[in-house]
Amino acid sequence: MPRLRHHPRTLRAVSAALLTTLAALAALLTATAPAQADTTICEQYGSTVIQGRYVVQNNRWGTSATQCVTATDSGFRVTQADGSVPTNGAPKSYPSVFNGCHYTNCSPGTALPARISGISSAPSSISYSYVADAVYNASYDIWLDPTPRTDGVNRTEIMIWFNRVGPIQPIGSQVGTATVAGRTWEVWSGGNGTNDVLSFVAPSAISSWSFDVMDFVRATVARGVAGSDWYLTSVQAGFEPWQNGAGLAVNSFSSTVNTGGSQDPGDPNGPGDPGACTVSYATNVWPGGFTANVTVTNNGAAPVDGWRLAFTLPSGQSVVHAWNASVTPSSGAVTATASAGNSRIAAGGSQSFGFQGAYSGSFAQPGAFQLNGTACRTA
Repeated sequence: MPRLRHHPRTLRAVSAALLTTLAALAALLTATAPAQADTTICEQYGSTVIQGRYVVQNNRWGTSATQCVTATDSGFRVTQADGSVPTNGAPKSYPSVFNGCHYTNCSPGTALPARISGISSAPSSISYSYVADAVYNASYDIWLDPTPRTDGVNRTEIMIWFNRVGPIQPIGSQVGTATVAGRTWEVWSGGNGTNDVLSFVAPSAISSWSFDVMDFVRATVARGVAGSDWYLTSVQAGFEPWQNGAGLAVNSFSSTVNTGGSQDPGDPNGPGDPGACTVSYATNVWPGGFTANVTVTNNGAAPVDGWRLAFTLPSGQSVVHAWNASVTPSSGAVTATASAGNSRIAAGGSQSFGFQGAYSGSFAQPGAFQLNGTACRTA
């Protein structure tokens, strides 16, 4: 290969310009890139998004000792779990991954909260890794409430214990056994002072399983601990450690909620058939930035309470700030959640919100919208 000759000053100038360009590009990528795999969280209630649709949360609620979780591209692992608490009391924490809403933190594009009677199925799958030098359970947490709430404690908690290690037991007392989703479980019932708890405990460890969450929800309704007109607000999977816990991992997790199959026409959570809502998405675009003014119209016969509009921003776009709704996360599959003053869309009525965004490359608009899990037409 022939050698290229450059004047030293020219070479230095080109090198400096190249370094400046690379530095600017690196800064831009750092500022705009969403959370990626192998994000470590040590904050007490810190969280991050994986797969563009689930939230991984540290949720260290029962101890002041350090706990850290590392989010992977398909789940998470507990990388530090200091301290211990008495095994006859509450656990240290609930590091977990979830679909739905937990204390106002809603996973992107979720169909939850959704009325139980309007959910045809809620398939989920899980793969766990366990450790021997800890006291813990591996469990699902499924939350139900009479209202479509996205904040605070729900009325009823369903726990599914896949594994328990050490001298621990669920809240309350064992009230029998039951066969749910093709497996036999110990059934425990009780309360913790703020909500009812119904626990289904596997007699031996389950390391992976695919099942329908609604089998457990319907079993709970059948026992009178919830009503079919209540709402499923979140599906969570993780661990409750009492002692240690480092090395515990959710290798993979998936959760889908299918609505519309048997939705009550009077369901205030949302219209029951596709096309029962319309979205107008008006934009003002300039190089590198844009504003979007979004109007959501309820074409159904019932009001929509606690509305959430899910859509996916095209690649290269991100939200800078929003008004009349919160829009999270800042890129990818996002959800606009109503503010307190505009949380209801009357039958035949509409609500509007907007946001300012940034973009790179060519500009495009989202291709599809879902209002509380129901597909909308675009105007």
